[in-house]
Amino acid sequence: MRIAITGATGNVGTSVLNALVDDPAVDSIVGIARRLPTSRVPKTTWVAADVTESDLVPILSGADVVIHLAWLIQPSRDLELVRRTNVDGSIRVFEAAAAAKVPALVYASSVGAYSPGPKEGTVDESWPARGIATSFYSRHKGEVEAVLDEFEPAHPEMRIVRLRPALIFKKESGAEVRRLFFGPFLPNRILRRGWIPVIPNIPGLRFQAVHSLDVGEAYRLAAMQDVRGAFNITADPILDFPTIAEILGARVVRVSPRVVRAGANITWKLRLQPTPPGWVDMAMQAPLMDGTRATTELGWKPTRTSIDAVKDLIDGLRESAGLDTPPLDPHAGGRLRHREITSGVGSRQM
Repeated sequence: MRIAITGATGNVGTSVLNALVDDPAVDSIVGIARRLPTSRVPKTTWVAADVTESDLVPILSGADVVIHLAWLIQPSRDLELVRRTNVDGSIRVFEAAAAAKVPALVYASSVGAYSPGPKEGTVDESWPARGIATSFYSRHKGEVEAVLDEFEPAHPEMRIVRLRPALIFKKESGAEVRRLFFGPFLPNRILRRGWIPVIPNIPGLRFQAVHSLDVGEAYRLAAMQDVRGAFNITADPILDFPTIAEILGARVVRVSPRVVRAGANITWKLRLQPTPPGWVDMAMQAPLMDGTRATTELGWKPTRTSIDAVKDLIDGLRESAGLDTPPLDPHAGGRLRHREITSGVGSRQM
């Protein structure tokens, strides 16, 4: 079997490769990325391509499955560029896969695709997936889901799967997560147990997480089996900030969501960090997911808890951990993170 992967060098992409190379049924992998790594991966041929402009049909021709992961979170201050990659680029991948007569497509959706939902109880895959309007990430995920709603019946010959994971963490994503969400002014060394005295406890904020390597296995299963439709991918337990405080050895201080959102907005506008306040809205409004269908129909079960995933990320943040790919390169921000600062903290792709 031949599998093509867009966005193969990122947090999830490297985990998908890790799962696929160990599958004897996979003969070859086409790793597609805008910037290629120097490292070699068994069974994998690297192809440099940009989903917004490259001719994708010849790249995808001959593939049995396309796994579409390519997505931008930054630059958060250039939403035209971000949407061109996330929405228009996704449409180009879908259309190219159809033109190349690829039998199956697996798309990387997200918990962020869901419309606002409950924090008490969980929702299954039938919950509306139209996103949260004030979050560009969520809005783009919802737009692509709407595209697939029309694309799927127009291409009944293609098996289409949508995976909707919770927050995805692994140690090797630490440097990238710090760069994408916290920015250049977060000192790594403070992320030690007992070094942070307090963290905010935001009433009503509960969320889910899953380890990246377990997500990679979910993509392998979706690619290799005759399954269709959407699958929630998440691990137990459900998390909140008191749980994070316990991991860090900190105490919690109650802070209202409005204060947190205002703080995010001010620091983003001052270019102290790259995350706009829509991410707070998504965290507060996205529903908790029921992962039953992934277990019963996909045959997927996480091997690590959500707490394991968070601990792994914290270790990665503290150690500035990464991998030998451009998105995960721990040195991508430059010496003393000068490239992040001089590029405007969220104004350019890093």
